[in-house]
Amino acid sequence: MNGLFQTLQALLDAGEPFVLCTVIASHGSTPQKPGSKLVVKADGSLVGTVGGGAIEQQIIDAARRLLDDPTATTTTLETHLTHELGMCCGGRMSVFLEKHARAPALFLFGAGHVAKEVSALAVAAGFQVTVADEREAWATAGRFPGATVLVRPADDVAREVPGGADSYFCVATHDHPLDQRCVEALLDKPAAYLGVIGSRRKAERFRQRLLAAGFSKEQVAGLECPMGVDIGALTPVEIALSITARLVAVRRAGRREAKTRHLSSV
Repeated sequence: MNGLFQTLQALLDAGEPFVLCTVIASHGSTPQKPGSKLVVKADGSLVGTVGGGAIEQQIIDAARRLLDDPTATTTTLETHLTHELGMCCGGRMSVFLEKHARAPALFLFGAGHVAKEVSALAVAAGFQVTVADEREAWATAGRFPGATVLVRPADDVAREVPGGADSYFCVATHDHPLDQRCVEALLDKPAAYLGVIGSRRKAERFRQRLLAAGFSKEQVAGLECPMGVDIGALTPVEIALSITARLVAVRRAGRREAKTRHLSSV
């Protein structure tokens, strides 16, 4: 059992997705009793056991379906081993399956006052945060506890990140042309969210420049500016709160469509 818990801790530390399957009830003759556990990893490998044979295969299949479902987090299987699976045990088992999804990756381009507060809130909300800024005095581990800090030009990092369904991009550098270069580098990449800090006036300028650079109306519509939920935020902490709330809303909704303010219609 110690090995299983070590595996769980390693998976949680790495932010890797898995399903923890736990026998929560058994009646009659069953291959495992309450408390028995099985870990099903995203790569298909297993740690532990909940009985082997047909019952374990049924649970593994359910775990894989759970991993593939972006909206589901738990499920419970109740199985009569003889009537439903043809096993000779003759008992019944209830197994609780709990998905631990991959931690979403938030990339903050810029290490200013708002980014500092967004990072703190996002780390607390379960995001794996990476901050990119070439200014050594701003991009420090002390200012961004719990985050990975890259003391590099933000636009270079923006060009290199691969993106993905669990990637979130927030552009908030100290320079508007640098914001523009970051956005242009990110706009083609797959992402759950892409936003840039700024006013509606800045949003309109960005829209025109992106269209002139050859990006399509559909691509431009996928960028959110201003970022965040409209709560009338003024201070860096308030702005960060609105942005982090937006990120959480997108994460929980499981889709990219913006529900609040967008760049502007095109």
